[in-house]
Amino acid sequence: MNVNDLIKNLPDYQCKQNLDMINIEHIAMDHRLLKEDSLFVCIKGYTVDGHQFSEAAIENGATVILAEKELDVSVPVVIVPDTSRALAHLANIFYGHSSNKLKVIGVTGTNGKTSVTHIIDEIHQYAKQKTALIGTIQMVIDGENHPVKNTTPDALFLQKNLYTMVEKGIDVATMEVSSHALDLGRIHGVDIDIAVFTNLSQDHLDYHQTMQNYLYAKSLLFSQLGNTLEHESPKYAIINQDDEYADFLKKVTAQPILTYGVQNKASFQAINVKLMANGVSFIMKTPKGDIPIESKLMGMFSVYNMLAAAAAAYASGIGFEVIQNVLNYTSGVKGRFQPVEHKKDFGVIIDYAHTPDSIENVLSTIKRFCEGDIHVVVGCGGDRDRRKRPLMAEIACQYADLAIFTSDNPRSEAPQTIIDDMVKGLTYNNYQTVLEREDAIKQAIEQANDKDVILIAGKGHETYQLVGDKVLDFDDEKVAIKYLNS
Repeated sequence: MNVNDLIKNLPDYQCKQNLDMINIEHIAMDHRLLKEDSLFVCIKGYTVDGHQFSEAAIENGATVILAEKELDVSVPVVIVPDTSRALAHLANIFYGHSSNKLKVIGVTGTNGKTSVTHIIDEIHQYAKQKTALIGTIQMVIDGENHPVKNTTPDALFLQKNLYTMVEKGIDVATMEVSSHALDLGRIHGVDIDIAVFTNLSQDHLDYHQTMQNYLYAKSLLFSQLGNTLEHESPKYAIINQDDEYADFLKKVTAQPILTYGVQNKASFQAINVKLMANGVSFIMKTPKGDIPIESKLMGMFSVYNMLAAAAAAYASGIGFEVIQNVLNYTSGVKGRFQPVEHKKDFGVIIDYAHTPDSIENVLSTIKRFCEGDIHVVVGCGGDRDRRKRPLMAEIACQYADLAIFTSDNPRSEAPQTIIDDMVKGLTYNNYQTVLEREDAIKQAIEQANDKDVILIAGKGHETYQLVGDKVLDFDDEKVAIKYLNS
């Protein structure tokens, strides 16, 4: 693509050099990933400034540089006020507005994003559609797995892969959309058709500082659905009617709204809910009538996840017979209320719960069917919101008979410091502290009796532990099985 044809779409840029004869074949924001005839975009990160790598970028094949300031280099420099915003704009154009050629469903919220996106994806696959899934664990394009670094990838990665999805004939792409991604503009240029809100509880305040800022970031997904009401291909907002922020989110979108919930009347409402040790059952009231659900998923949070997915699938044009079949037979996601198979007479469950709200949801679910004592192994991540640490500990002690506080992903913090933050001011005494996570899991298993349930919380699907600047192998499930079999 000719550089002039690309950058002419930017409203505010300056370039002193002639760009008429320059064509680019690639766009990159990492100088190490450049190829010949590339546009290098200088991005200011939290720790690294891409402007520092302009010479290295030229050596690796950059023929044009997009920057926020003048650079003394041998190739043309296009200067814009904000390279991150410009990158989203240019990537969208370079990759042919690919999201306009797909149905894109975005799911945001503190808890439940992964489960909801997976159920939505399952429903569309069952309906014989070709699907793609972008989430915390991985990106899957028509059954092919690709690793991802962030819950929602950067704009360039996202647009490039949306283009790949179009090339592969994908019908619908479902993606988790984090508050960070919304705040940083990573989905600028992505045409979202259906936006889903799961819930909002305390998390990521190390980044957002206040719940108001956190809510505002989440609300961007709904306000950015646009103001035009399309009749041939309508957009939809799917909102949790039972969440305290539901009314606010309804006000920020102009698009048609479908609600879901249990406590309050909603477009999709679960009534006669029965929570059991081997699943849940309920009647799902819908705009087209009542549908009985008998699911293998457990817990009230699973009921909400299924309702959200059902509403999104309905908005996507999927029939209720398909929706009902998937809700009845889906087995869920690895690391989300995942039972560990073993031969002892107590239960072991692994869950990603790492917020006060999610740990309370999971423990309250276990409390409904556990016939013995509840043991929970839990920690808090380092370099993250310190305010939630005592809240996590308080809830763990309140719902469990024994809490073992240990390491999660300590990152640059000392694990003992994190644990000290958790137990400071704690009024309960039904807890132990075990610094090493493997030792904590081992201790929980050794202390469990018949009919007890052990919850190993916080890491879920993760197969690593972040300690300092190292990424160490660590899988809660494998560690648990090791001691369950010994």
